[in-house]
Amino acid sequence: MSASENGRFEPPYDCDETTMLVGWLDYHRATLLWKCADLSEEQLKARSVEPSPMSLLGLVRHMTEVERSWFGRTFAGRDRPPLYYSDADPDGDFDSLDSVSVADACAAFDDAVEESRAVAADEDPDALSAANHHGEGHPSLRWIYTHMIEEYARHNGHADFLRERIDGSTGD
Repeated sequence: MSASENGRFEPPYDCDETTMLVGWLDYHRATLLWKCADLSEEQLKARSVEPSPMSLLGLVRHMTEVERSWFGRTFAGRDRPPLYYSDADPDGDFDSLDSVSVADACAAFDDAVEESRAVAADEDPDALSAANHHGEGHPSLRWIYTHMIEEYARHNGHADFLRERIDGSTGD
């Protein structure tokens, strides 16, 4: 694999399934960070279009929650209460960004990704999660990887529009 000018690595065309899934998930993680690179705190907190609370920093916080939920809470069965949202504020990852530290939010994202990698390292993609996800069953690690790739891809589309609105930057 070779890195592009934005630091992302595209998985090789011919590799085993786990390498492919992890590679695409890492590619999308790097894409979100790339969309946030070289922006001011104000730009990272800029909202998309009313009434949406979406912002690039909100997306980083949201994906932090998603990483912690699927890998830490569901797959590993660890106690991982939400960092940013609650029943009283279900959009807390996107709301109330005025006093949020960008450095702290990025550090939490990095920590969540590292925990996700550690939890899934050396696991078989057929391994079932330790926790029952909202009473719907125990998803396999393969399902979680696939869902995470979908989740990042969808939100990276949002990040594309947000970044273009902020400074005109576009890119794949």
